[in-house]
Amino acid sequence: MNSITGLVLTRDEAPNIGRTLGKLTWLREIVVVDSQSTDGTQSIAAGFPNARVVERRFTTHAEQWNFGLEGTGITTEWVLALDADFVLSDAVIAEIQSLNPDESTAGYWASFQYCIDGQPLRGAAYPPVAVLYRRLRGRYDQDGHTQRIRLNGAVHRLEAPVMHDDRKSLTHWLASQARYMALEAEKLSSPSARVGLVDQVRRWLVIAPPAMFCYCYFVRGGILDGKAGLFYALQRAVSEALLSLFLVRRMLGRAG
Repeated sequence: MNSITGLVLTRDEAPNIGRTLGKLTWLREIVVVDSQSTDGTQSIAAGFPNARVVERRFTTHAEQWNFGLEGTGITTEWVLALDADFVLSDAVIAEIQSLNPDESTAGYWASFQYCIDGQPLRGAAYPPVAVLYRRLRGRYDQDGHTQRIRLNGAVHRLEAPVMHDDRKSLTHWLASQARYMALEAEKLSSPSARVGLVDQVRRWLVIAPPAMFCYCYFVRGGILDGKAGLFYALQRAVSEALLSLFLVRRMLGRAG
C-alpha cells in the first residue's frame, strides 16, 4: 500500500482542514479539490508540503469527486478519499499501512466515530463510507444531497473507525443542511425515485424528526454522552424537520 494519493474536498473548511491534513503527513501526495473557499482554507492546505490545491467551481458532490479522480493528475493506483472533517485515527492509519489486498479487492469501507467539538459519541446515524479504493475502479453518482461511489470489485471493511469531527459554526451547519435537505426533498418527491425503508419513513413528515431524535438519543446512546449527545440528537432532528418543510413546500406547489 505504498501507492496511495489522498483526495480531499473542501469548501470553507478552515476550522477542519488543518486537523485532517495533519493526520496525512505519511502520504507522499494529497490533492485538495477546493470549491472556491473564501476563509483561508487554501492557504492552510498549501502549508502542508505534501498537499497540492486544485480549485474547481462547485457543481455537485459527485462531479467534484470524479474531477478529483480524473482531472487532477493523480496517477497512483489507490486513492484515500476524505471529506475535510474526516480525521484518521492512529489505529486506522496503521491498519491501512498493513493492508495487503489481492487483485479482486476494489476498496475498503470505513465506519465512523462521530464527534462534537472533539468529544467522541457512543453512537451516531452516520453510515459507512468507501474511503480507500483503486482509482480506476471507482466512479461517483449523485444521490440526493450526497454522492455514492460504484466500485468494480470486492469491497471490505476497515476495522478501525475514522473520526467525523466538524468544527464549523452552527450557523454554517444550518445553512448547509438547508441546501442538503432541499436536494433530498427533490429526490424524495420524484415519482421514479427508488427509496428504501428509511426514506419512506422520511416521507411521513411529522414522524421522522422525533423518530430521529429518539434513535440518536436513546437507541444510539446519546443520553450517555451528556450535552454533546443531546446536541447531536437535536441536530439530526432539526435536519429531518428541514426536510419535512421542503417536502410540504413541494406539496404546496413551491420547490424551495
